Amino acid sequence: MSGLLRRHRDFRLLWCGETAGRFGAEVTNVAMPLIAVSTLHAGTFAVGLLGACGWLPWLLIGLPVGVWVDRVRRRPLMLAAAALSPALFAAVPVLARYGRLTLGVLIAVALLTGAAAVLFQTAYSAYLPTLLDPADRPEGNAKLHGSASAAGIAGRGAGGLLVQLADAANGLLANAATYLVALVCLLGIRHREPRPGTRGRPSRSLTAEVAEGLRWVARDRWLRTLTLFGAASNLALMGYQSMTAVFLVREVGLSPGAVGALLALAGTGGVAGAFTVRRIADRLGTARATLLFELGLSTAALLIPLTAPGAGTLLYVAGAGCVSAGVVGGNILKAGFQQRYCPPELLGRLTASTAFLNYGTLPLGALLGGTLGAALGLRTALWITTAGVPLAALILLFSPVRTVRDLPLGRGEAVRATGPEGRDGAAALPGH
Repeated sequence: MSGLLRRHRDFRLLWCGETAGRFGAEVTNVAMPLIAVSTLHAGTFAVGLLGACGWLPWLLIGLPVGVWVDRVRRRPLMLAAAALSPALFAAVPVLARYGRLTLGVLIAVALLTGAAAVLFQTAYSAYLPTLLDPADRPEGNAKLHGSASAAGIAGRGAGGLLVQLADAANGLLANAATYLVALVCLLGIRHREPRPGTRGRPSRSLTAEVAEGLRWVARDRWLRTLTLFGAASNLALMGYQSMTAVFLVREVGLSPGAVGALLALAGTGGVAGAFTVRRIADRLGTARATLLFELGLSTAALLIPLTAPGAGTLLYVAGAGCVSAGVVGGNILKAGFQQRYCPPELLGRLTASTAFLNYGTLPLGALLGGTLGAALGLRTALWITTAGVPLAALILLFSPVRTVRDLPLGRGEAVRATGPEGRDGAAALPGH
């Protein structure tokens, strides 16, 4: 066991809980569309709509949740979200057993569990820096993303296998169990964060605090660039991912078990990205490494629409594997940047503001994929959406990220890194 996991008990518990939760989430990502296809006989658009509903809560409640996270302790919010999710997922197989499962019920479960995910993820992003010393955060981020990728591989493979052996609805029982594991791990954490200080700060409305977070993102060129890129990239990523299971079953002719195995194999790229990103960033710099992961690897997405039966499935593995490596590596670099760069008292709002724009395009991407797939056919729709992945990364190429070796450690360094021009983006932020 490596250094941080061996010596930091609370981080070890957080790591175990997050890994278990990610395993269950990936089982759900495989099982939910397969429930819609195999049990409810839903069409391509309906499957896209189901995928959109899982991410729609980021648009509906993401910003106010960010303000709430900055006002209260984060761990109780994480506990509440971890307790709600297993009950919702366990209800699906029960309803299916008694013939009460409908597409409307499945959409409601997706919306409610998506809302729980908004609460958990926003609180988690602000909680992690309070748990780890600054020197430990790069290692912590890499370990959390790496284990999440490994759990994703196992979850995708297990999801397809469970669907094939037990049926799609019963596969969600595994997800309910993993959220219970996450809940137990969170309960075992001894660290108690202090209540966010409000003394000396004027009481402000929810709207004013939401607006403050959005202004920070809009006025800072680094946050603005990464947020715009994330929004464009997620639109394309969800556009093709929402069709993947349907495409592999109906166009390539794979069984649900084979779909899970193929998704798991492609997910090994994420593990490779997590384990190599720190070494690459040390050698090239964090800004150049971001371009390599997000732009260089993303062009392989164009291999995905070429997927065919037999040996042609390796094209999917290569394309999706490279994209997975790029996404995970880029996310690790971005998480480290935000934890260093953003003021702690605003971290919840800034996380929610960037997530509102980043994740807000995910339901749009799912609807776009479903609409294109229904209108043009699955393979044509895949060509359009996968082409959007490298095109989105051009935002980084024509941004300040291209002009520096490393992403800034703080606002002062951001000004020095870009010269006098950077002052317009970094020095005019509210509150300073």
